[in-house]
Amino acid sequence: MSATPSPDPTALAHSQALSRHIAAAIERAGGWIDFAAYMELALYAPGLGYYSAGAQKFGGAGDFVTAPELSPLFAQALARQAAQVLVECGGDILELGAGSGRLAVDMLRTLSLDAALPERYSILELSADLRQRQRALFEREAPELLPCVQWLDVLPERFTGLVLGNEVLDALPVHWVRHGDAGWRERGVAHHDGGFAWQERPLAEGPLFDAASALPVDGDYLTEIDLAAPALIRSLAARLDRGALLFIDYGFPRSEYFHPQRSEGTLMCHYRHRAHADPFALPGLTDITAHVDFTAVAEAGVESGLALLGYTSQANFLIACGITDLLRGLAPNDPAYMRQAAALQKLMSPAEMGELFKAIALGKGVDTPLLGFAYGDRSHTL
Repeated sequence: MSATPSPDPTALAHSQALSRHIAAAIERAGGWIDFAAYMELALYAPGLGYYSAGAQKFGGAGDFVTAPELSPLFAQALARQAAQVLVECGGDILELGAGSGRLAVDMLRTLSLDAALPERYSILELSADLRQRQRALFEREAPELLPCVQWLDVLPERFTGLVLGNEVLDALPVHWVRHGDAGWRERGVAHHDGGFAWQERPLAEGPLFDAASALPVDGDYLTEIDLAAPALIRSLAARLDRGALLFIDYGFPRSEYFHPQRSEGTLMCHYRHRAHADPFALPGLTDITAHVDFTAVAEAGVESGLALLGYTSQANFLIACGITDLLRGLAPNDPAYMRQAAALQKLMSPAEMGELFKAIALGKGVDTPLLGFAYGDRSHTL
């Protein structure tokens, strides 16, 4: 972290308060918590966690930039996919973790212009701070759309339509496990000398042990296991009457995820647009993520009665949804054209987000092939 900017005194005091909160949780647990519990507190502790507190997270002034902030064309392309699902299945849109609210605003604008506006656009947002920022963005830029927007604290009991999650799965808490000569061990967190430290324990029997034992790894291998993402898919599947779940995130199918080259896992942290690998640095000010095992996501959906509707790269998905046509709709001499062309390069280049980010869709009662997977479908790799 030596090359990263130092936080101001207020931010540093906030991080120290969260550190004390986590340290107290470790003490109550007997001196050790699993990494998923640490990550849950670091990101979501009420009023203190990274996503629960008031610091700027998205865009140039935050810690990272997501696709909706790069270009409105991203949301416009997704709106085409959303419209197709809504025409076939009816119902509404439910966005999980709407971040800055940019995707919601730009999607609804597009759907409104196309006379395809859903009756309800629900946002499941657990962060009171982000909820306020999302509402403020609608009030500034699209107050006429606010009547169809509602914020939820929990998943609805029943749902029909499109469930959308952009960069949601990567922020779910993960466990860390290590395979070695002694078998599987779980890497957890202890509090030592005023800071946090790794501490490993034998991996006890249970769902995490079963998931680890099924991994195709040999020798010394450290990796994360995400039990939360499959659990979320199963929960959504139980509530979905008809429609599709669409997730866009960075990750791999299992055969690529648990590759010898990734023997140190994929855990990554972001602070002020700088990536690093220390989840104990500046808790509450640092985002913590892990790549998505899309095979686990697909298996959870299929085992819960959903059909796998498609899996492909972000570039293929956006092209199939017509994002290049949307760019061509701008006048080449318009200054916005060059800005949007540069943004599309980042969204779709294999060296940028185009290949690392994937789109996956699961659904029920969707008979028409989804627009975004019209070509380049990689479902066979899962």
